[in-house]
Amino acid sequence: MGPLTGIKIVELAGIGPGPMCAMILADLGATVLRIERKVDPGLGIARPLKYNLLLRGRKQIAVDLKSEEGVSFVLSLVEEADGLIEGFRPGVTERMGLGPEACFKRNPRLVYGRMTGWGQDGPLAQAAAHDLNYIAITGALAAIGRKDQPPTPPLSLVGDLGGGALYLALGMLAAMLEARSSGKGQVVDAAISDGTAHLMTNFHGLFGAGLMSLERGTNISDSGAPYYDVYECADGKYISVAPIESKFYALLLDKLGIDASELPAQNDRSNWPVIRGRLAARISEKTRDEWTALLEGSDACFAPVLTLDEAPSHPHMKAREVYVEIDGVIQPAPAPRFSRTKPDLPTPPRGPAETPPEEALTGWKILSSLDKWRETGVIQP
Repeated sequence: MGPLTGIKIVELAGIGPGPMCAMILADLGATVLRIERKVDPGLGIARPLKYNLLLRGRKQIAVDLKSEEGVSFVLSLVEEADGLIEGFRPGVTERMGLGPEACFKRNPRLVYGRMTGWGQDGPLAQAAAHDLNYIAITGALAAIGRKDQPPTPPLSLVGDLGGGALYLALGMLAAMLEARSSGKGQVVDAAISDGTAHLMTNFHGLFGAGLMSLERGTNISDSGAPYYDVYECADGKYISVAPIESKFYALLLDKLGIDASELPAQNDRSNWPVIRGRLAARISEKTRDEWTALLEGSDACFAPVLTLDEAPSHPHMKAREVYVEIDGVIQPAPAPRFSRTKPDLPTPPRGPAETPPEEALTGWKILSSLDKWRETGVIQP
């Protein structure tokens, strides 16, 4: 089930944003077959397979991509696929015999998704790098952090997953939609640096209008404003407050028991330290849970700062079933929500060793010629 039911995707095994994109498409109902390399013992950070959540929701099969037979096997899958995902450096799949030209010869309607950090061309196209480097070059990293502190790496949310995986998923969906009317596929060149730059569009506008400073920690949404920040409570835990609008700010002060007339004006930047000190002192008097009981659900723009293990137990998250348990592992459910084509819960990650080829190829026409491919030694018995 799901809005992408009937869509078939071939995923050439990679790490990070490529698998995240494949997971998103699988979460929404697409049939995604991940092609692992027989000669590769594994990719990414080592962990038990059940915790490699980006591999959920799809079958895997091990193929020798260094052999002509292995390449031929993948091209046979391409013939019936709607899309392909690859995350190698530019030119690698061409050398393997699985580049766009070879695939389009087999399937002119194919959408060929390419996930890289720097893109398919440009001076840095062949350079090795990671999420932190990609967001650094876009200006995003320089803008994240507190005043007089170095830039703060924001996990890999901004680059790999936000600027990479989500943009590749969006691009492939757009291209597959267009292919339905034109009958022609195309290459989707999704670069993490491109996507991250695009995510910064609003901030370019603010900077151009003179409403955002290049100095970290001095702007409204980067911890500069005292009314848009996190504060430590009496128990060492934290809460977040973000009442940008004046009426919400007034409500926060009222609920905190602070007389607004005793404070400088909300947006008097020269006196922001005064406001911050007053807020910090008051919030430090109660525990996080005490403030949650007082402020949560109001228009004070409040939320407790929860840890990864606390978030699934929050009443709102539980009510909306934002998290699910699959094979004993708590994890986010598919998103977004659909009123009619609700996706099924994802299946747990399973490697080639746990997936017989007959099962992995269910729904693919190539299943009928499985014996032939076994005889060539391309796939596992």
